[in-house]
Amino acid sequence: MNETSSVGIVTPRVARFEQALALRCGASLPGFKLVYETYGELNRERSNAVLVCHALSGSHHVAGQYADDPDNVGWWDNLIGPGKPLDTDKFFVIGVNNLGGCYGSTGPLSTNPATGRRWGADFPFVTVEDWVDSHARLADQLGIERFAAVVGGSLGGMQAMNWAIQYPDRIGHALVIASAPKLTAQNIAFNEVARQAILKDPDFHGGHYYEHGVVPARGLAQARMVGHITYLSDDSMDRKFGRKLRHGKPIYSYDVEFEVESYLRYQGEKFAGFFDANTYLLTTRALDYYDPAAGHGGDLTRALSAAEAEFLVVSFSTDWRFAPSRSKEIVGALLHGDKRVSYAEIDCAAGHDSFLLDVPLYHGVLRAYFDNIRV
Repeated sequence: MNETSSVGIVTPRVARFEQALALRCGASLPGFKLVYETYGELNRERSNAVLVCHALSGSHHVAGQYADDPDNVGWWDNLIGPGKPLDTDKFFVIGVNNLGGCYGSTGPLSTNPATGRRWGADFPFVTVEDWVDSHARLADQLGIERFAAVVGGSLGGMQAMNWAIQYPDRIGHALVIASAPKLTAQNIAFNEVARQAILKDPDFHGGHYYEHGVVPARGLAQARMVGHITYLSDDSMDRKFGRKLRHGKPIYSYDVEFEVESYLRYQGEKFAGFFDANTYLLTTRALDYYDPAAGHGGDLTRALSAAEAEFLVVSFSTDWRFAPSRSKEIVGALLHGDKRVSYAEIDCAAGHDSFLLDVPLYHGVLRAYFDNIRV
């Protein structure tokens, strides 16, 4: 095994597409761009490419760091690099920012060619299926006919699964991590509470806050606080914060008293300083809408019937937002359809965020799986 190291300094790239993209909502984008990064080298056969799909607040910056911002390390840097589980000495890895994002890909912050102003709330609704279509166009531009694997966690796992459905002949392996075949009513409810916090912020201005020189920071911070609670487990929050009081005793106020309150407010305010509220709204709605079985009478096995890829499905014991039972639904549907699937449930106390962490057993499973992919 190679000694592990970082991919080092990376530079984002921009792919531009002039042909219109038809969206599932009935609208179309007259042209768009996607920001992406690559790590490793594409082999002569162009058979070693791996696409990484990001979760709700993720981006194209999956690994490495920027020369002008060395503290900005890729969100899956612990997984991707020379000698790491997704080994860039073997694979050519691509991270891409989704349409509707706020990291440079075409989205609400972009200029609407019809008006000359930022899209804002007029940006059309996008779905997981639309993201997969746009990523397929990126693959075309890069000369990649078939991915060795598509991998993602949470919302990214939904994209990996739908790659196998939409483009079955263009993907060898689908790695679906901490994900689900569709959201539960409770999950949709959490998303709605978060959206309402944004929509009711006085600075939202119907989604056209850019023109007013403000951002709905209070609503976005509250949305992040709600979301962040669901990404952690009860045990991990209790171990980290418990009922610790900042002043050692109650001061009988509605200001920050408990350490967990301080943590959540910090996370919310930090998030509101760099993420776009319209992107948050679009992305949570895409999560809500995702249900590949809906067009097949609710039968997930039928929805996955076209898939030719081999699957690895991974869940985490304390993930209550995307519980192991949801991953087992995917596994069961694949087995009923005589598809090849491996499954691992990892014991980790960190909740949904476990998929982002360097958990030895989890990384061991991924390493073993990637090592057995032939390119």
